Amino acid sequence: MTTRVLLVDDQDLVRAGFRLILGGRDEITVVGEAGEGEEAVRLARELAPDVIVMDIRMPGMDGITATRRILEARPAARILILTTFDTDEHVFAAIRAGASAFLLKDTRADQFVEAIRTVAAGQAVIAPATTSRLLDHLARTAPATATDDRLEALTVREREVLVHIARGLTNQEIAEAMYLGESTVKTHVSAIMRKLDLRDRVHAVIAAYDHGLVRPNA
Repeated sequence: MTTRVLLVDDQDLVRAGFRLILGGRDEITVVGEAGEGEEAVRLARELAPDVIVMDIRMPGMDGITATRRILEARPAARILILTTFDTDEHVFAAIRAGASAFLLKDTRADQFVEAIRTVAAGQAVIAPATTSRLLDHLARTAPATATDDRLEALTVREREVLVHIARGLTNQEIAEAMYLGESTVKTHVSAIMRKLDLRDRVHAVIAAYDHGLVRPNA
């Protein structure tokens, strides 16, 4: 199955470089390019790409706003933020807007390609340098108690799995911690994603902190 990609960056040479990197991959097709946010929103609607590679700082509508607008219209789209700006503000804003990946432009070409594959498969990718800062930020801003009625839809086991996800455990590690089979954990994770209407594990982490299920130093 071919992954359809839309490239969004205000620099022609940057887009040309992305296209060159992706051009030799049989399983990836670049279906369009945009130089600013408004154009990206329009092309995302017209071309229905699977993955959108999005810059943050562009003239007119920025990448964060474009991400939000695109996902409001096409919730199934996957957005990979690729930028030179590694700041907490951008990381948090991009993920809150619904982006599934955040990488810096100094990422190696093979890592870039693998990130597109990973995002297209429904998983999340965040540059390692930003992960710990994201968790620290969520811990600092977490409410004292649970606030979302949707948590009531989770079973006791599913809540426990969600807490482990928020603490950064893999499915295998969760299985070991809860004395469950890994396939059972995968079933719980799928149920959590469905019941809470989450895009991926990163947004599951955000949900756990936002709804007070996980607290600082808990």
